[in-house]
Amino acid sequence: MRHQKKRIKLGRTADHRKALLANQVCSLIQHQRIKTTLAKAKAVRPLAERMVTLGKKGSLHARRTALATLRQKTAVKKLFDDIAPRSAERNGGYTRIVKLGRRRSDSAPMAFIEWVDMLEVVEEKPAEKKGKRKTAEPKSKGTEPERVEPKAEQPAAEEQKPIETPPTPEEEAKPKKRRWFGRKGAEE
Repeated sequence: MRHQKKRIKLGRTADHRKALLANQVCSLIQHQRIKTTLAKAKAVRPLAERMVTLGKKGSLHARRTALATLRQKTAVKKLFDDIAPRSAERNGGYTRIVKLGRRRSDSAPMAFIEWVDMLEVVEEKPAEKKGKRKTAEPKSKGTEPERVEPKAEQPAAEEQKPIETPPTPEEEAKPKKRRWFGRKGAEE
């Protein structure tokens, strides 16, 4: 019988799963909030809360136990010095899972896992989409751009550049010849 053997396996071997969860907890300690799949967030939660409980004890044995699990000295130091003291009056429930919806690529349910007693709220900027096309600005017909007159204070020795005139409608209708990387256009 397998009573009291609840464990989320995540489709990994035991060593791979332990390393994954330790890295996730270290990222959670470092960044205060991580975005991951819902299944991984639910698997990370017990380990993260166990580490905060060790941090609240603060003994040398607790620190060595946390270091044996997490394997990163900086994460253990931040856990014991920063995160555990913030949760001193709390008796459990140090993390929260916020569901985000489904990922576009494989439709996996995504979630944030974060500390309940976070100091500052970390906002993520939405990633810009690749291949986003720029929209052309509508051309206003009948209005000409204002011409800038050269200042009279400039010395006469400098050559003045001729002011460009706006293209005529016939010139706008012709396709422009473009040269990229030394290749000639088809119309040349």
